[in-house]
Amino acid sequence: MKKLSLVAVLLLFLFSCQKETKQIPSPEEIATASNNKKEHGHLQQTKTFSADVVIRWLNMQLDMLRVPMPAGVAAPEANRAIAYCGIALYEAVEPGMPAYQTLSGQLIALHSIPSAEPGLAYHWAASANAALAYMNHHLFPLASATNQTAMNSLETELQNVYATETDAATLQRSIDFGRAVAEIVFNWSQTDGTASLPSPATYVLPVGPGLWEKTPPNFAGPVNPFASQRRLLVNGSTDGTDLAAPPAYSTDPSSEFYAMVKNVYDRSQSLTPEQTAMALYHRDAPGYPGGGSLVAMLAQAFQQSSCKLDAAALAYAKLGLGTYDALMIAFVKKYQVNLVRPITYIRNVMGHSTWNAQFATPGHPEFPAAHAVNGGVVSVMLTDALGENFDLTLNHYSYLTPSLPARHYNSFDELGREMGNSRIFGGIHYQASIDKGFSLGKKVCNNILSKVKFLKDE
Repeated sequence: MKKLSLVAVLLLFLFSCQKETKQIPSPEEIATASNNKKEHGHLQQTKTFSADVVIRWLNMQLDMLRVPMPAGVAAPEANRAIAYCGIALYEAVEPGMPAYQTLSGQLIALHSIPSAEPGLAYHWAASANAALAYMNHHLFPLASATNQTAMNSLETELQNVYATETDAATLQRSIDFGRAVAEIVFNWSQTDGTASLPSPATYVLPVGPGLWEKTPPNFAGPVNPFASQRRLLVNGSTDGTDLAAPPAYSTDPSSEFYAMVKNVYDRSQSLTPEQTAMALYHRDAPGYPGGGSLVAMLAQAFQQSSCKLDAAALAYAKLGLGTYDALMIAFVKKYQVNLVRPITYIRNVMGHSTWNAQFATPGHPEFPAAHAVNGGVVSVMLTDALGENFDLTLNHYSYLTPSLPARHYNSFDELGREMGNSRIFGGIHYQASIDKGFSLGKKVCNNILSKVKFLKDE
């Protein structure tokens, strides 16, 4: 019995040694291992890619926003494009960000986003390129033939670059994923109520003392009067956003309302060159329709910080969520309060019949100041995504003749506050409307950040 056991042990030892002997792989096995490495072994995360693809598409969008639309066609809303492009971009690269999670199920009526195939490699810049190309083509269907060609060329150019960085199967998988995500996000965008809004021309302006009316010299309006019929992106973004009403309308020179308007007039009589430059830089037009400057801010912030694709996707998505919901909330309030603009009161009540603002007053009621709302959005969302004490130089009006001088900021909060205050130097808003608008933008964004969880462990 002992001899049999000894034989069994010896056999087991010999068998084990034989299993551990290394075999020389055949050429077929080497080829198979190489293919498996391409499919499974090179799983780059989103943070390993640069933000160049995002910068290139943001600059492309600026070109499209700058081109006048056909007669009778409203310019695309830049803040809406930022929102949906930002969400599509984030979802197209989020699987390569292990600490982060999808926004599906967290945004209103966004229920299904495709999943990346587990264990397979993706080139996340290629996914981003495909998603942003799809979104821009579909969000700007009336883009000029020149810009349509430019979009096609940009998409192809970037694809060709990425083809040198990965294998064909990974590239195609990445492109397919980005497009699939973008298609769902775009289709979801089509259900937000924008497409079915009545024409702004059908809006009947209420008439009465202190109510908004179209303003000289262009008598534009009304813009976005049916904002209340549009779906927001985040449940609870309106929490705590009630605003104290502006001072009661009065023509009495001793009244609080008169003093509020007189403050605008008095400042207009002693503007410094710096205040004038500030007002003109943040006017948006000539240049871009409302919100277009946010697109330029993003592109230049990404470029100057050399941030990676993951940081760019987060910043894009957060800014988009903030500017869309905050401006929709602000426009609902604008038409509820329906407050007269400074130029109307200064001319008709104060008697300065030839007084003008620095530029044409936009075609919508005064309270709250939308630029200040966006300033609050910039202050909160870009600080949250890209950090405090961010050194930024904006020069996105260099194409104008003469060009507007570049402006420098030490933080996004400084930039956001200047965006709001520029409107009183421009002569189109009251200080109270600017202060309340800035607070409103910040409140909406803080609501969003408390409710939408980007990190898995938040």
